[in-house]
Amino acid sequence: MGHVRDEFDPPNGPAASRDDAADGMIGDETTNTSAAAPDAQREVDEQRDRYLRLAAEYDNYRKRSIRERQEAGTRAQGELVKSLIDSLDDLMRVTAQDPETVDAKTIHQGIEVVNKKLMKALSSSGLELIDPVDQTFDPAMHEAVSTEPALSREDDHLVSRVFQPGYRYNGQLLRPARVVVKQWNG
Repeated sequence: MGHVRDEFDPPNGPAASRDDAADGMIGDETTNTSAAAPDAQREVDEQRDRYLRLAAEYDNYRKRSIRERQEAGTRAQGELVKSLIDSLDDLMRVTAQDPETVDAKTIHQGIEVVNKKLMKALSSSGLELIDPVDQTFDPAMHEAVSTEPALSREDDHLVSRVFQPGYRYNGQLLRPARVVVKQWNG
């Protein structure tokens, strides 16, 4: 059956127009793709370069932060050690005494002075001694190693003795105080 020519058909017929249009579209896409390819590749390369630079900057920042934290910790430890040097010198002087020529009371007094000086240096750095005699037992701060009978109901759960003092550093518990707790059995 023959094709009746429509007024909208191109002179070579409808089939030819479809093929020509398809060829033109393919040609245009190829032209656009080949023109866009260098631009797209350049954009990809720029984004990759930007990504690599950011990754390198972050890695440098991370390393610098770690180094600065370590240096700050070292400086803080150095300051603490510096505050302990005088106590250490005093302790060395006390222990250098000849026990044959110095009486025990003098050595004991020297050790007490060193202890007070040492505790003063440590407390100025944030160390707090926990010595809870006659205070209410607090399981968050104290460790009960034994109990003893309380003489009255008011003494129930009070600390009667400290076997080993506890310590806090800037509010953080380093070691709980080991204590004997009174217990009312009445």
